[in-house]
Amino acid sequence: MWLQQRLKGLPGLLSSSWARRLLIALLLFLISSWYLGAGRSWRLLRGPAGPEGAAGQCLLAEIHRWRSLVERGEGIYSTPQEQLHTPFVSGNGHILVDLDSNKLWVAASSQPGSAPVHLTEYSPRVGVHLEGSRAEARASMLWFRKGAVLSVRCASPAALQSSRDCVTIREEFIAHRSRTNMFLQRIHINNPSDRPAVLDASYDSPPFGTKFSSSVEKLEDREVLLHSGRVPVDGNRVVLVVVVTKKLNSRIQVSAKSDYTDNILSVVWTSEPVESNKQEETFSSLREGAKKELMELLRASVEELVVDHQQAWMDLFISGVEMRKITDSHTPSSRTVNTTLYYILSSSAAPLLDRRLSGEERARLESSLNYADHCFSGHATMHAENLWPERVSSTAQILQLVTLWTLTLQKRGCKVLVAAGAHGVMQGMVLSFGGLQFTENHLQFQADPDVLHNSYALRGIHYNQDLINLAVLLDMDGKPFLHVSVKQQEKPVKLYACEAGCLNEPVELTSEIKGHTFPVMVTQPITPLLYISTDLRHLQDLRHTLHLKAILAHEEHMANRYPGLPFLFWFSVASLITLFHLFLFKLIYNEYCGPGAKPLFRSKVASKSEDGCSDARIAV
Repeated sequence: MWLQQRLKGLPGLLSSSWARRLLIALLLFLISSWYLGAGRSWRLLRGPAGPEGAAGQCLLAEIHRWRSLVERGEGIYSTPQEQLHTPFVSGNGHILVDLDSNKLWVAASSQPGSAPVHLTEYSPRVGVHLEGSRAEARASMLWFRKGAVLSVRCASPAALQSSRDCVTIREEFIAHRSRTNMFLQRIHINNPSDRPAVLDASYDSPPFGTKFSSSVEKLEDREVLLHSGRVPVDGNRVVLVVVVTKKLNSRIQVSAKSDYTDNILSVVWTSEPVESNKQEETFSSLREGAKKELMELLRASVEELVVDHQQAWMDLFISGVEMRKITDSHTPSSRTVNTTLYYILSSSAAPLLDRRLSGEERARLESSLNYADHCFSGHATMHAENLWPERVSSTAQILQLVTLWTLTLQKRGCKVLVAAGAHGVMQGMVLSFGGLQFTENHLQFQADPDVLHNSYALRGIHYNQDLINLAVLLDMDGKPFLHVSVKQQEKPVKLYACEAGCLNEPVELTSEIKGHTFPVMVTQPITPLLYISTDLRHLQDLRHTLHLKAILAHEEHMANRYPGLPFLFWFSVASLITLFHLFLFKLIYNEYCGPGAKPLFRSKVASKSEDGCSDARIAV
């Protein structure tokens, strides 16, 4: 009866002006919230907006083939609709080409650990553009495993409406991995229309007052462009740069329904820092050497050169890091890890790929890769955001990152790996990511047991002649465990492993596809989670030298470390909440149904409302 009287008082409530304004504002808020939510949901269902026009539709078809590579973590791409503000570069440690700004960076030394830190005024990229008014859409891709930057542009006259008639310009840019002086720009133009297409090919003119000069020279039966310039370093010394490039016709005509292909080879030679009195002599030597190397490359098969380059990059990425499941915001994503690895490798020389390397020096560098004693000392770098940055916006930042990584590896016992060039740097970065360290007799995995809620894999870890893959995985209950597999090389060597504490008998690691699993045990005091060694007796003796207080399963360790708040605290909170609600109920009852209560609404049914409260008091 009391509730019925309250409902009858609603018309009186609506007679108030402030109540009507409040109700209207509430309705407007609900309508706007529904509209914005519906629009957001529609955009999510529809996906990102695609490019418009014939050129945009043509571009969508071109980049569709890139999506599978990006999803596998083999590259990143940027389109007008999905822009990435990150440098698209190709390099080999001697030269570094920034394709976005069309700039060339060079190194003043060929020694491992020295990066191409000197910016020149030379523009290495040749611009190819369709003549006439047109609409154009462009996308670029950074292909990690092939060490290349891909570019695709779809161009069409403004009046053309069919994407089937767009002229497609595909380009590939590579700074050759093993031939460190070579830069290659591959051009493929497809004209599916019924009309011939004319394109302009142009080189960027150097700025006024530049330290670079250009000339056209004859090289046997070919014309080449010879560029010479200086880069100041310190004091009166300069680094001399000579670039010899195959000359391209300024106009390219592609017949109807046909294709055009060309390869623009360039050779970049640089000097050590020299004094002003030795510049002419050094320039002469550089020009002769660059022209001779270009002639050798022009005689060679471009396809074989590209295959050699791609194989070198694929060999580098035999090692690496795979992020499988990330459960926090502080762990770098797979894209961040792979992009960082690519940037560092692009700025690192690879002496093991040098054909002039002596057999003795090659054997020394390979031995340092197979067992890098004391590398990597210290805690894992997985959560070091300055070493695995989410965003890198310029080539200068890449070079700063290279310097930081080189310094970190050298100070953490990895000097021999840095001296081995790109192959060693890759090993050092993989070891550092998970906290792996070589000691005199074994390889130990000393990750922090408190951060094993992420799932990741470290692949291609060199141990003697074998390659080890180590993964931190999660079972159905979210409990971490370790998975180890071995890829044996020509001379198989027995490897053994045991988990923290080595209380159980060490297990021999074989090349079985299923691999081997180990539980995550945590010792007190904390010791490495896994030991791997070629010496079985060493692991058997290791258990007697650790002097542990206790060995716990990972879930026990986490329960002890984060036990939660005591029961008395939660009981006190629940009691306070209950008392508060009882007190609040008593206040409300006394206000509206207690002695002397006033009616809630002033209406024609006010007297009946008072009768309702009286009846309620009698009932109580």
